[in-house]
Amino acid sequence: MKALVLAGGRGTRLRPLTHTSAKQLVPVANKPVLFYGLEAIRDAGITSVGIIIGDTGAEVREAVGDGSQFGLEVTYIPQEAPLGLAHCVLIAREFLGDEPFVMYLGDNFLIGGIAGLVDAFRHGGHDAQVLLTRVAEPQFYGVAELGPAGEIVGLQEKPAFPRSDMAIVGVYSFSPAIHEAVQAITPSARGELEITDAIQWLIENDYSVHSHMVTGYWKDTGRLQDLLECNRMILETVEPDNRGTVDGLSEITGRVVIEPGAVVENSVLRGPIVVGADAKIQSSYVGPFTSIGPRCVVQDTEVEYSIVLDDSSIHGVSRLAHSLIGRNVEVSRADGTPNTYGLMVGDHSRIQVRA
Repeated sequence: MKALVLAGGRGTRLRPLTHTSAKQLVPVANKPVLFYGLEAIRDAGITSVGIIIGDTGAEVREAVGDGSQFGLEVTYIPQEAPLGLAHCVLIAREFLGDEPFVMYLGDNFLIGGIAGLVDAFRHGGHDAQVLLTRVAEPQFYGVAELGPAGEIVGLQEKPAFPRSDMAIVGVYSFSPAIHEAVQAITPSARGELEITDAIQWLIENDYSVHSHMVTGYWKDTGRLQDLLECNRMILETVEPDNRGTVDGLSEITGRVVIEPGAVVENSVLRGPIVVGADAKIQSSYVGPFTSIGPRCVVQDTEVEYSIVLDDSSIHGVSRLAHSLIGRNVEVSRADGTPNTYGLMVGDHSRIQVRA
């Protein structure tokens, strides 16, 4: 069995950050979202992986390499434009051959892995298996309508009047029958080949399409609030680990990870948090559910429930919360009344706040 991982797309909901970076490489607990998916694929016993790449392909290639760091063999498949999930299957035909495969959206975050999904598909004899989860607002998702035996009898894409609350999670399993389906469908109104249309074609042509319920935590990390929530979920699982340097004036409470080369001086760190390698925390408060990336500098600042990416600096900010700070960003103090700030800042930015 092979895997097809989708790491293209433009990440419009995370702009300006994704103007310069791949959305799949935004870190959760200092590890790119894409890496969690690749590890889940490996842990399910799959080693041959094709990765669909787009405009940010060079960055993805640099981060993932040949896949050996994950125990995988990776083949890169360029997509000239984001023309739909079914189009990804179409252009991966040569790589996939006639083998069954898992299709995994690289910006999805799934705690609990996909081993159960893969095992169920291997033993179920289905032509397609779709991962589902119950959601409160199904009108914002692809939605599946189920029959009495768990078979999928119909699909809706972001329906105004959903027929169920079962949202389609971005992990699918397919037999080679999907190749006929993606060739048979036509582009949707938005000009894309939709995987929901291809699955609907399988249903209408009497192929076996089954559902598999998510047993763990799932998020589509395309929005700021979802990334911060995923960061919180992972940080809840970390164990204290100090491999940096903490002076006697600092207070460390709870589950705090301090990576090698990091320095903490005259500061309060209240976990769960992660401080990346070679970062510096000076005269600051770093509160729960915060990830500080490698080589960052946080000085005379309060920050919590935030993600700060590599090589950024925050100086003299009275309180920063619910924020995503890009790479090589400078946030510094300007004169004025103190406030709490919530920011999503793209790479290489310079910001002054009144603090």
